Amino acid sequence: MNMNLIKHLAEHYDTLSIVGMSKNAGKTTALNYLIEEADNEGICIGVTSTGRDGESKDLVTGTEKPRIYLYEDTLVSIPHMLFNMAEASLEILWKSHYRTPLGELLICRVREEGYVQIAGAMTTSDTKAICEEMKKEDCSLVLIDGAIDRKSIASPETSDAIILATGAVLSRSLQKVVEETAHIVQLYGLHEASDPEIVQLSHEAIQADKVAVIKTEGNHRSLKLLDISTGLGNSIVIDEAIDESTTHVFVPGAFTTSVIADINIRKLKQVEFILKDPTKIFLDSVTYRQLCKKGFKVKVIKNINVAAVTVNPYSPSGYSFDHKALQNAMQEALPHIPVIDVRL
Repeated sequence: MNMNLIKHLAEHYDTLSIVGMSKNAGKTTALNYLIEEADNEGICIGVTSTGRDGESKDLVTGTEKPRIYLYEDTLVSIPHMLFNMAEASLEILWKSHYRTPLGELLICRVREEGYVQIAGAMTTSDTKAICEEMKKEDCSLVLIDGAIDRKSIASPETSDAIILATGAVLSRSLQKVVEETAHIVQLYGLHEASDPEIVQLSHEAIQADKVAVIKTEGNHRSLKLLDISTGLGNSIVIDEAIDESTTHVFVPGAFTTSVIADINIRKLKQVEFILKDPTKIFLDSVTYRQLCKKGFKVKVIKNINVAAVTVNPYSPSGYSFDHKALQNAMQEALPHIPVIDVRL
């Protein structure tokens, strides 16, 4: 499966984000692996990123960060100020109007392979536009390198699907690494709200940027916007807004236990929570399971497609897992998703 992964990805997706479960989970190693596989298979790819994540040394741990090695014909976005620092020979295809702290973004084609410091657009909409431009240059797949600790890059607005990088850095317990990764994959795959009317009313709440309750009386549904823009610390307000006719609660932004801490258990079972996407949920696996047992229900407007999971058995703290043990345990927990050890 490893050798055919990039082919499978290129056949099914136009854009893929590489997302790290945490810092040093092997995100850059995963990106380098996919770039090398694309070159081996003769697949033309584009590479961009969200913001700049190109320090040669990791600022927190002092470990050397893997660099991005690009092969001939690869497309890449690079800011003006980093262009001359590239070890690869780059041909500028066009100068974009997207600005970064390091100058305007240049879209280039690699003419001679070598190392490049990658940087990309600062906003999701600009990143999407760059991906679309790269696709016009006969590029089969665009890989988006998510900047450090930015799970928001997983947002379904950014790309068609994600590659989730995880590994030993999460915990000294292999079981905990597997559990937390499987939990995130489960959250990312949450069911989408399928009722068109609920989706429409939720979009109205998104536009207003307000917490809202949806009431159903007979065949009539209505949206009531609450005078709060976040659910955080506002569970009493939400509890008071839920009456017998309330069927759904829309919450913009982050969702933690503080959003529901003071909601009556009967009301918690009665309603279904609607969120914009799974990146808004900040509940660990134990808390989430406990809430579901109490009758907690949640759906999203748009979920996140996890195309593959990469595992890194090494932690910068000096401990590691057996390669096969980690990969096998993860694959068992995620039977429907390819699990790749990018360090082998």
